[in-house]
This record gives sequence, structure tokens and C-alpha cells, in this order.
Amino acid sequence: MTETLNFFKTLTPTGYLFLLLTALTLFSAIGVVTARNPIYSVLALIATFFCLSGHYILLNAQFLAAVNIIVYAGAIMVLFLFTIMFLNLRKEDEESKTNLTKMASVVVGGLLMVMLITIFRAKSAQVPVVNTASFNSKTGLVENLGQLLYSSYILPFELASILFIIAMVGAVMLGKREAGDRHF
Repeated sequence: MTETLNFFKTLTPTGYLFLLLTALTLFSAIGVVTARNPIYSVLALIATFFCLSGHYILLNAQFLAAVNIIVYAGAIMVLFLFTIMFLNLRKEDEESKTNLTKMASVVVGGLLMVMLITIFRAKSAQVPVVNTASFNSKTGLVENLGQLLYSSYILPFELASILFIIAMVGAVMLGKREAGDRHF
């Protein structure tokens, strides 16, 4: 108990802000998953993006914070809301899912869980100790971000682009109308 009190006594205002943003991020992320109404889920996701932008600012990555707000909280969330309203989700449509769709979602979810457990149990995934003496004030600049992104992290960058292409194909398949469907 005294260790916890000493921890909070030694925190700086930035540390308190970090803890507050972390709590808000966790609560809004839980709200995304547990909301019954898809509109409330999207609003909680927007709050999560704003909290993550606050974390980016604390990490001296102002460009990433601005891009996160503009691209994700702005444009993509508007598209999500449009898609949810366009699909006009009803409870009757929920029962029309086939057993194959349900089994595929269970398999993909299980594979994701195994992958995450493997990553977290890896010895190389230990949290590194940060040396504040070697802090570089140019960490969050666009030039340094581009150099790092296109050199050391080119594979994850390209895998993310493939994931976006898959998401676009999925959105097109969801929006495709059958021959007998009514048009709004």
C-alpha cells in the first residue's frame, strides 16, 4: 500500500495526465465493445481516438496526434457512421447469418487470441528501459517518422496497406445489393 502511495506522490503532472488519459482510453474502448447500439459504439471509438491522440502528444509526436484526429476521428468515423446508417441493421438480419460465417468468426477470433498470447509471452516483448539522457526532441517530426517508416518498418507498413485493401473489398461486398433487394 505504501508503495502505491509513494508512486502517486512522485508523479509529475504529466504522469497524472497520462494515467487520466489511460483510464479514459480504457473506458471508451470497453464502451466500443459493450455498446448495444452501433452508433454509441462509434461515438465511443471517436473518444478512444481522441484519448490516443493525447497519448501521442505526451510522447512528443504531434504530427501523429494531428493525423489521428483528422483521418481517424474525422474522416473514417464519418464513413463508419454512414455505413451503419446505410446498412440499416435490424435484429431480423442477425439470424440470417449462416453457420459457416459463425464458425469462421470463431476460428479467426481464436487465432487472434493465440497470436496475442504468443506475442505477450515472448521474451523479446519485454518493456525496454527508457534512458531520458538520450531523449531526442525531433522524435515526432515528419521527416524522422518517414525515414523510420520506410526503412525499419516497411513490412508492417505494407501489411497495413494490405489490411486496408481487404477492408475496402469487405465494404464493397457488404454494400453490394442482391437482385431482389429494395432500393432506398
